[in-house]
Amino acid sequence: MTETLSIRIDSATKQRLEALAQRSRRSKSFLAAEAIASFVEAEEWQIAEIQAGLAELGSGAEVSHDRVSKWLASWGTKAETKAPR
Repeated sequence: MTETLSIRIDSATKQRLEALAQRSRRSKSFLAAEAIASFVEAEEWQIAEIQAGLAELGSGAEVSHDRVSKWLASWGTKAETKAPR
């Protein structure tokens, strides 16, 4: 089921959307809905990952800056180490 949503966009973006719709033989509504769905999915993922990271920090599962710095300094050397956990 779909619903109607009205948004305001600047005229330059509207013109670009109209041109893209013509070139792709899709409606402006289809392209806008696809763009919004992609944006929402990416934002949901990012926020969930941030929240998961904060929860890990809250549980004491962090890796110290010193350990990460030593690991990064080992990159590309014969003594390269595995990522700290």
